[in-house]
Amino acid sequence: MRVKVAVFWGCCILASQYAYEMSVREVLPKLGVELVDLREALCCGDPVRSVNDFAANYLSARVLALANLTGLPNLLVPCNRCHFTISEAKRAVERDEKVREKIVGMLKEEGLEYNPNIKVWHVIDLLHDCVGLKSVGKAVVKPLKGLKLASHVGCQIIRYSDLGRVDDAENPRKMDELIRATDAESVDYNEKLDCCGSHLMLSHPDTALSLAGGKVKAVQGLCVDGLVVSCPDCGLMFDSKQKEAGTTVGAKLNLPVLYLTQLLGLALNIEQEKLGLQLNQSPVDQLLSKVSA
Repeated sequence: MRVKVAVFWGCCILASQYAYEMSVREVLPKLGVELVDLREALCCGDPVRSVNDFAANYLSARVLALANLTGLPNLLVPCNRCHFTISEAKRAVERDEKVREKIVGMLKEEGLEYNPNIKVWHVIDLLHDCVGLKSVGKAVVKPLKGLKLASHVGCQIIRYSDLGRVDDAENPRKMDELIRATDAESVDYNEKLDCCGSHLMLSHPDTALSLAGGKVKAVQGLCVDGLVVSCPDCGLMFDSKQKEAGTTVGAKLNLPVLYLTQLLGLALNIEQEKLGLQLNQSPVDQLLSKVSA
């Protein structure tokens, strides 16, 4: 099957997590997903949520209005935080008539129209529910048999449940099933739902790094080949800040961390440079040596 979707990257991916964008752009078209960028880059509204809830909802609604300009019914939001913020705003507009009228009116002032029927996807459910596990498995050129991996789905695409999230809040399985579609092994572990700590980096950095370091230490203790993530905030904490997190928890951390789309790209036999693996700051070479063997 082939599907065409609009894509909203958010701030973090475009500002620092380039490897995530690179791997999404490389992998999804090979799985039948054509990406259409919005006409401009903008913020989802999350940074102003605690200061002005309406402003946050308006910015998210504006993302949906820009997606509406593409004429496509589906919007891919690869960032967990953006996905959550847009989903919350979508519900607020649907439930609060006053908020809806004010936002719709403001959007009209710049020639934009809010479309409540746009479906918001994340990479995980787009691949699992729309593309399908069978299609992903059939596209695999280089099976990753022998790799033992742990997954970290991230908080904001599974909680809170009644918002309607990507996977089950207590027992998320879709990411694990996508990993297994590459012929790699995905293991369960007690700390699977623990937070990366990213939201605390500005206010309580030591606590944030302690959360990240504690989780990486636990996963490293499983003797796996790597940790697979699908959120730019989680990627930042577990990959880019791994050494700093290790210092905080008093542990020597040496765990390969890569994005789900980077892993899928390896299974599709896409060149490592095109997947941005050279940009990862954790020791991914350890994992890559096993893939190349």
